[in-house]
Amino acid sequence: MVTLNDVAKAANVSKMTVSRVINHPEQVTDELKQLVFKAMDELDYHPNFAAKALAANTTRIIKLVILEKVDTVEPYYATLLMGVAQFLNAHQYALQVVTQKNANIGDCDGYIITGARNNDFDWIQDLDRPIILYGENRHNYDFVDSDNKYGTFLSTSAAINDGYQQIIFLGIELKESFEYSRERGYMDTMQKSGLQPQIVRFGNHSSEAQQYIQEHWPEFKKNTCFVCSSDRLAIGVERGIQKMGGNIPEDFGIAGFDGVFLDQIAEPKLTTVKQPVMAMGSKIAELLMQKINQASPDDEQNPNRDRMEVMFSPELIRRNTTRNYHLN
Repeated sequence: MVTLNDVAKAANVSKMTVSRVINHPEQVTDELKQLVFKAMDELDYHPNFAAKALAANTTRIIKLVILEKVDTVEPYYATLLMGVAQFLNAHQYALQVVTQKNANIGDCDGYIITGARNNDFDWIQDLDRPIILYGENRHNYDFVDSDNKYGTFLSTSAAINDGYQQIIFLGIELKESFEYSRERGYMDTMQKSGLQPQIVRFGNHSSEAQQYIQEHWPEFKKNTCFVCSSDRLAIGVERGIQKMGGNIPEDFGIAGFDGVFLDQIAEPKLTTVKQPVMAMGSKIAELLMQKINQASPDDEQNPNRDRMEVMFSPELIRRNTTRNYHLN
């Protein structure tokens, strides 16, 4: 049977280096990792992570709990999962995707929670493992998110610079932190520019946005831009304008938010605020690993400990639904 010593000799490194490559690859240079991985491959050496987890009283399992209904047509969560999984795979952790209903079945070393709403936090606080949320929140939990306020600052500023005289914000009918931040970015930008804000809210469904456009079509003057809180709403606006014979982007502009997939399949393609979803997924897994390795259960409940709050800057991607799409 091939041992750790055999791998160390074949790679011409110490046994401790091999152990670090296997258990803590982030602490080792890429050159050393390549040497060790090459030796492991040549010797057909496979670490027994299950036995190590058992000995250390760990599971090597991370649960990602999705607390909202997911539309399987939209690959937002698939992109997030890829980012989480890539980091966990590199650190020999398994990812288990569950709903709240099944979150307590079987043990794990930590939780990544996404889609949390205000009424979910009573349940979340009863979890007895390290937790990090995907999405900003006002409940003092560690989180990773994109800077939602900055995102709508970008899209609203672009609409102003493009010369649209009326700029309407289409928001999601949710009393949640991310939506408040997106609306605030729009409101602040409009007020600083001396323009009159107008906000309309719907469920996050393209059909509702399309119906709104068609039903209120006479109210929209030419030279109007719709700044939307999601690409899904933006697609509904686009379809509604097209149905009513409006000219995009010269007379009517549209900007979405997310930039994962729907923006690219729309016709014309959507200008959107792109979130770095895969990078955020990798980062949230990294931070959870830090909590698992460094924090005790007592630390998790300590109100005085420093909170992990990581905001990624989104990027405005200009495409064919705003006038100056050629800038990108």
